[in-house]
Amino acid sequence: MAINLTVNILDLVASLPDNWLIGCDSREFARIVDRLFQEITQNPAQKTPPKICLAEPEPVQFLASFTAARAAKCPIFLCNPNWVKQEWQQVFDLVKPDIILGQYPLPKNPHIPVREGGLRLYSREFHSPEFHSPTKNGFDTIMIPTGGSSGKIRFAIHTWETLTASVQGFQQYFQVDKINSFCVLPLYHVSGLMQFMRSFTTGGKLAIGSFKALEIGEKCDIEPEEFFISLVPTQLQRLLQNPDTANWLGRFRAVLLGGAPAWPELLETARNYQIKLAPSYGMTETASQIATLKPEDFLAGNNTSGQTLPHATITIRSANGDILCENQIGNIAVNAKSLALGYYPENFGARQYFQLDDLGFFDKNNYLNIVGRSSDKIITGGENVFPAEVEAVVRATNLVADIAVIGLPDKDWGQVVTAIYVPANSEVTVKNLQAAIEDKLSKFKRPKYWVIVAKLPRNSQGKVNREQLQKIAIEYQ
Repeated sequence: MAINLTVNILDLVASLPDNWLIGCDSREFARIVDRLFQEITQNPAQKTPPKICLAEPEPVQFLASFTAARAAKCPIFLCNPNWVKQEWQQVFDLVKPDIILGQYPLPKNPHIPVREGGLRLYSREFHSPEFHSPTKNGFDTIMIPTGGSSGKIRFAIHTWETLTASVQGFQQYFQVDKINSFCVLPLYHVSGLMQFMRSFTTGGKLAIGSFKALEIGEKCDIEPEEFFISLVPTQLQRLLQNPDTANWLGRFRAVLLGGAPAWPELLETARNYQIKLAPSYGMTETASQIATLKPEDFLAGNNTSGQTLPHATITIRSANGDILCENQIGNIAVNAKSLALGYYPENFGARQYFQLDDLGFFDKNNYLNIVGRSSDKIITGGENVFPAEVEAVVRATNLVADIAVIGLPDKDWGQVVTAIYVPANSEVTVKNLQAAIEDKLSKFKRPKYWVIVAKLPRNSQGKVNREQLQKIAIEYQ
């Protein structure tokens, strides 16, 4: 099913088969979308499409609200219903929304309609949006949150065209027509939203499940062989602890893995269960993956991030922007049809490529290898240390349940390698850990400080909050 970028969203909703949204009556979904669309568009005082913050905690209501707002060509800001007051205040100051669909913890503003179980639109003039995107009507944008793990929320500016370009790249890469997705990731995040987009725009099926239910062995009533599922590494690790669930995962057409780096032992365990894993590289700014390893390559022993998807171009560049050859480590730069237009309210403007903080290289077979983030690199005594390498070695000892490595300022060495870890059991000591890695890492790479914690500060995508780690480590000293 080819994607028509100018398709009428309401017509698309009406044309979908009754069973496309598993666990929900699709006709009822269409009625909800139509009702919300009418309430948004029939306000007599409305002069421009209202800016909508979407913070629906209930998945079907979220999707119906998103679809209705998109059909009304409103600027949509996807929001995490679990944000706290400080984060919501950032959003209010930045966005100045006209309508909130869902819930938020701040005192209710009488000038902002809030729908909680039923949309309420007040008769008033809406704010004229200050942001004008380069889209045809100036308002037809979809803002996806990013950067929340650092404490500062930003919205990557996307359009229907950038999102569907990502879907098309996925279709071509996996040689699939209708894409069926089983989603256990947050829909307000790009990793969850794109699973909806793939199914919705290609006529595929979408099942939405709870990861907590899946973790305790409650499986969705689907035929996994027909579906893709997306997970982050910490989720995969938990599911592999139950052989029954691990074997069930092995039946999926592919298990997309992204959001954070996966460690070699996790990949090997998945391979032992013959899970058709597809490690992926992408981000909010590129509307999910732009490089993915095909399952057959993974099962053959390949641990890279795969090859570039058809809708994107990835280059490895030196500090001065020169394109590097194979096996040369440099900064990753991207051009893609799915690339965001900017960070709200600013556009990126004209540029040759989007420069990322990630470091990597292409091997001789054009497989992308991720080394780490340039900003996470530790320079100690003039030597470069990449946290991912140290973390992988420590994980391989099986003495830690979780670990993150950072650099702390030091007057003699510049930085010192510091490990914040969750011990595998109460008998693990620093001496055990030091002895286990002594012959596996050069001396300058071995952690000087070891900080024990009950839990690492990770977000719902498994990404660790490095600013919080710095605070934890400094307090420990």
